Amino acid sequence: MTKIQHTPKIVLVTGGAGFIGSNFLHYLLRSDDIVRVINLDVLTYAADVQNVSGLAEAYPQRYRWVQGDISDLVLVEKLFDEEGFDTVIHLAAESHVDRSIDDPLKFVQTNVMGTATLLHAARKAWKGREDVRFHHVSTDEVYGSLGDTGLFTEKTGYDPSSPYSASKAASDHLVRAWQKTYGLPITISNCSNNYGPHQSLDKFLPVMISKALRDQPLPIYGDGQHVRDWLYVEDHCRAIDCIIRRSKTGQTYNVGGNNARTNLEVVYLLCDLLMDMKPKSGGHYKDLISFVADRLGHDRRYAIDMSKIQQELGWQPQEKFTTGLRRTIEWYIKNPLPKIFL
Repeated sequence: MTKIQHTPKIVLVTGGAGFIGSNFLHYLLRSDDIVRVINLDVLTYAADVQNVSGLAEAYPQRYRWVQGDISDLVLVEKLFDEEGFDTVIHLAAESHVDRSIDDPLKFVQTNVMGTATLLHAARKAWKGREDVRFHHVSTDEVYGSLGDTGLFTEKTGYDPSSPYSASKAASDHLVRAWQKTYGLPITISNCSNNYGPHQSLDKFLPVMISKALRDQPLPIYGDGQHVRDWLYVEDHCRAIDCIIRRSKTGQTYNVGGNNARTNLEVVYLLCDLLMDMKPKSGGHYKDLISFVADRLGHDRRYAIDMSKIQQELGWQPQEKFTTGLRRTIEWYIKNPLPKIFL
């Protein structure tokens, strides 16, 4: 096993009320009984305070919630001064492709300027320290679209297609620039599509599950043959934790679930699982599938080569897609989405 390179003690998690962020907070506080965590989140549409409910009561000395914007330099510098962070897990981002097409400047402000603000504050506070770590969580969408074959590797050139993926590509470059120019100890991960409990209310799987349960049409872009690799969120949390502790600084890792499937295949499986878990009174959930006009700039295929993180750090996904999707459906059955989001 790779030796420990960094031991987090006081951690800033940005976007901790969001989907991946909240799951990571639960995971980290549960798995490390020493670490102290500060959750900074501005609470956009993609966040929900209910995602982190109970953490303050369960970990009163080790968890702090701060509502605020990562682009607010005064606030961010104040938090660095107050808490003395030795680790930053940067998850805060505008992340919905359709919304980025409608309002690209908001994505540039949060994903680019917000990241630059955090990097600036970290460099100022850490003053050349090496016992610190800035980990930036990014996406495989920065690589653009694959052809019919091949996989994204850490050496794949960037070719973003949407304002969202372009803003994440820019933030990746900023993080690397702060390492090369200022020597800031950084790591980066580019993950595939996450799924699981607490996901944003307008993402693909939550919408499909909730619409199916309400007997509403299941809208699929284009011909449904767009391919994505699906990563269960708790596997992703373990990967982030693994990288910040075991990776040398300056490294980038692709994190995938080894579950590359077409959107149509995913919805077929979802419908079959729903028929088993909550059968329709008549017909099949597949009858609700409806094809709609394709998204602008819709990348055709993503697929992750995750051999680097497996070989160097010993991480690999544990959740199978069928069992992970079943667990996800169970959560949304118990926690139905408000009709306003559907």
